[in-house]
Amino acid sequence: MIPRSTLEQWAILAAVVDRGGFAQAAVALHRSQSAVSYAVARLQEAIGVPLLSIKGRKAVLTPHGTTLLQRARGLLRDMDTLEQLSRSLKRGWEPQLKLVVDVAFPRARLLSIFGELAQACPDTQLMLEDAVLSGAEQAVIEQTADIVVTSRVPAGFLGEHLMDVTFTVIASPAHPLFSLERPLSLDDLARHTQVIVRDSGTRPRDEGWLGAARRCTVSSMEASLAMIRAGLGFAWLPDHVIDGSLRDGSVRALPLIAGGQRAVPLYLVSVLADTAGPAARTTAEAFRRHIPITRIAGPAAMAAE
Repeated sequence: MIPRSTLEQWAILAAVVDRGGFAQAAVALHRSQSAVSYAVARLQEAIGVPLLSIKGRKAVLTPHGTTLLQRARGLLRDMDTLEQLSRSLKRGWEPQLKLVVDVAFPRARLLSIFGELAQACPDTQLMLEDAVLSGAEQAVIEQTADIVVTSRVPAGFLGEHLMDVTFTVIASPAHPLFSLERPLSLDDLARHTQVIVRDSGTRPRDEGWLGAARRCTVSSMEASLAMIRAGLGFAWLPDHVIDGSLRDGSVRALPLIAGGQRAVPLYLVSVLADTAGPAARTTAEAFRRHIPITRIAGPAAMAAE
């Protein structure tokens, strides 16, 4: 079907209603009053329904006009969005941008960054995906994302050090390991269940594995923490995930002889840096602004061999 009315006619009608009359709409639209009146008359003729009635010196919507203009305003907003997108594409903004971020990256910081990007890149569809261990590295190698935050930069790519995240090995205060009342060895841990978060890559890594005979694999850090709080094992988890539980006493750090904490570096990788568009560059800059001021000194940039 070919529409009998045009969006331009509906936009002119909206201007007449919003401005309070034909003369005011003509001024706002930089058109003659006769041109505005003609457009509205052609619109009413095209759809066969009276849209306006004159009360005194003011044009007001009829009941049918109110209903139809309300629907038309939605179409006008959609058209405005479409034209804004075309202007963004003309300027070189990417239509979509995919971010893959290691789950060790602090969630509150990530949400702040994502909120900034939603404002800075309104015409770019942002896609965010969590990754565990090798999952982020794999996204870089296979180039399935534009921006990646990873704990390991694969060969052939450049990564900018963002921050170090501290992991601590924890368990419930009621866990049998605390009843030993001494520093713990790997042999002590090996007799109990370790809760681990499933690697999201196809070539899993065993970082943080302490040699326990039994593993319980979960899908997220939040699930891991819930298991620990329930007394079902021990686990390595980032300090920013467990801070609240440490404060309320629902978990405790295990007293290992050595190595009860470990620092995991996180790197920012612009996967296609040479051809990165403005949205990708804006994203990289947002991550840089949100790194902690007291980050552990690390290489500003590194090239994997």
